[in-house]
Amino acid sequence: MSLIEMEGVAKSWGGTVALQALDLRIEPGSFCVLLGPSGCGKSTTLRIIAGLEAATSGRVRIDGRDVTHLPPSERGISMVFQNYALFPHLSVAENLGFGLAVRKLPRAEARERVQQTAAMLGLEPLLARRPGQLSGGQQQRVALGRALVARARVCLMDEPLSNLDAQLRQEMRLELRELQQRLGLTVVYVTHDQAEAMGMADQVVLLNQGRVEQCAAPHEIYARPATTFAARFIGTPAMNLARLEGACIAGSATPATPQQDCPAGARWLGLRPEDLGLAATGAGPAAVVESLEYLGADLVLRCRVGSEQLMVRAPGTRLADLRPGQALGLHWTPQAVHFFDAQGRRCMA
Repeated sequence: MSLIEMEGVAKSWGGTVALQALDLRIEPGSFCVLLGPSGCGKSTTLRIIAGLEAATSGRVRIDGRDVTHLPPSERGISMVFQNYALFPHLSVAENLGFGLAVRKLPRAEARERVQQTAAMLGLEPLLARRPGQLSGGQQQRVALGRALVARARVCLMDEPLSNLDAQLRQEMRLELRELQQRLGLTVVYVTHDQAEAMGMADQVVLLNQGRVEQCAAPHEIYARPATTFAARFIGTPAMNLARLEGACIAGSATPATPQQDCPAGARWLGLRPEDLGLAATGAGPAAVVESLEYLGADLVLRCRVGSEQLMVRAPGTRLADLRPGQALGLHWTPQAVHFFDAQGRRCMA
């Protein structure tokens, strides 16, 4: 297990700023996910931790040791890449042991490590095969095994599951998380997929335009997003953000919450689609159904209240009862509301 600390880390190329004075602490033995849209700086952050990119300014420490200017080989890390980076002409066993051979580890010890890692990942029957004879999931396991066989303190993963189909990706998420917990690894994992982040992480670092938008446990980001960006990025469907005019939803007489006042400076009302309930017309704020999306267990309705749109997640069994153009009522509890100011920052009630 290793503690990773980044202090004031910035990265720029000419006039392009990739990271803006990033401060980050990743606890030993934790699974930290760097999450965000393309171009937000997550892969750059990972590459700076790895030593594959040099920070323009700031410090990187691993277990209290300043590694800012050390090469990757001296940082005690291993890395799993998106494209697996396996040698096509080498067998699985040779791919697993390649790094050990480069480090001139004694053959007997290297052979033992390869066998132990192969047994851990279920690769023993495949040791004589070459990467071209493996499925995508098997290749992913080999890439992971090559990182584990080095017994590094830190494992860095750059979107390692993005090439897999949805079902296999789900299975590998569970396997990766279980393996990380069993071995006590400190993992830093890059993804743009919020489902991966929410399902695996102890700590989510949500990045936006080179800065940290929010850093917290998955349940905390979901329950108390710090900004409108975090509110919209986490959750499927995303959180509704409705403009406020005074204490009402814009273009309507519908109060944001009938049982409490809006915080000072509130300009946006946030409501999760699953926190909105359907009511008979006249039994709640008036809404008009604009469209429906049937997802089996769920039915997602796009409704209009005043000049704003609200997504509602309802049971799929309601499909026969609802249609576009239909008027209905909505209801939500005071506990379900989130308020944000004009700059998109969470308002404290």
